[in-house]
Amino acid sequence: MSYENWISYRYLKTNKGRFISFLNFVSISGIAIGVMALIVVIGVMTGFGNNLREKIIGTTPHVMIEKETGVKNYQDILNQVKSIEGVEGAAPYVQGNIFIESSGQALGLVVRGIDIDHEAQVTSVGQYLKEGKLSDLGAEKIIIGSELARYFGYSIGDQLTLISPGSGIAGEGWRYELEVAGIFSTGVSDYDTNLVIVNLKQAQQIFNFDETTSTGIGVKLTNPDHANDVKLKINEMLGFGFLVKTWVDMNRNLFEALFLEKWGLFIILTLMVLVASFNIISTLIVTVTSKVHDIGILQSIGVPKRSIRTIFIKQGIYIGLLGIFWGLASGLGISYVLHTFVEVPEQIYSIDRVPVDIQAFDVAAIVFSAFFICFFATIYPASKAAGLQPVDALRYE
Repeated sequence: MSYENWISYRYLKTNKGRFISFLNFVSISGIAIGVMALIVVIGVMTGFGNNLREKIIGTTPHVMIEKETGVKNYQDILNQVKSIEGVEGAAPYVQGNIFIESSGQALGLVVRGIDIDHEAQVTSVGQYLKEGKLSDLGAEKIIIGSELARYFGYSIGDQLTLISPGSGIAGEGWRYELEVAGIFSTGVSDYDTNLVIVNLKQAQQIFNFDETTSTGIGVKLTNPDHANDVKLKINEMLGFGFLVKTWVDMNRNLFEALFLEKWGLFIILTLMVLVASFNIISTLIVTVTSKVHDIGILQSIGVPKRSIRTIFIKQGIYIGLLGIFWGLASGLGISYVLHTFVEVPEQIYSIDRVPVDIQAFDVAAIVFSAFFICFFATIYPASKAAGLQPVDALRYE
């Protein structure tokens, strides 16, 4: 151990001045609390964001291929799309707007017609069913969201009325009496309220499509993060007469808002570490003031100013590293407790525990940010210590 490290460690562990020891404790605690808060908050934000992401890509395809006039002879396009590298599965769907009528009330909904035999290759809708089975979705059957069921008081076996606007007599629309065969719950209110699912043939009848035509084709990928690359390949294969959208395109505003919220919180909570670093500055200034005699002696025996500066910089770094260590340990510990033991209302979030996702990049960003803040906090007091003249340092001792 070099003498610089030894002196820095000795000043940090000094028992002669209880006030300085208390300042060291406060400085370490301030950094630890800031790092802990950053890890816990960013972990929870990332966990909720990933949970929402999984629900979105579980209820909608990773890539959607549509055409304004409908996708005719969709089976041929299905075969072409399945040959693209990275595509795991594909299935047709029919989707459009419709009204539900109940007790004199009407509500606009999105109805999606799915191919029961192939839908599991594209989405995870079946996993979100709380009541009923996907295989029960036959003719004149419907699956609705939990929020819609709660609002109108529907349960399995009830009859509901759908109205397809503008296609009936005198523009009144066709009416369809369908039986509730299942209720799904994703935890995303927009889906659970506004989305209903019917059989593909039923949807083709509602929107006056023939059996070879669909609104679009849903595509599932082996890696959802490669959706944009697959989108370009599909455009190249089918031409630009088709509208190809990825799950990112359809939810871009939502994910951008989550991203900005996450890093906005990161910046705000980093200010906590910045404020805590002022404790390091004050601690080092008090230490320099109390060690003026020691500094004078060290300089008088030939210790260079660079080494004096290094001694106090290292003392500040030791304080910062201790704070970062305890903040990291307590942050990971609290995150584990939240994820393992703290329950959340399952009927609201469709999960039973707080979703905490601690990512290596986030932890590294937090640790390095805290370290550099602590390092820069040491520069001024260390420079003041190195600037003392031996005569001035010993004059009043």
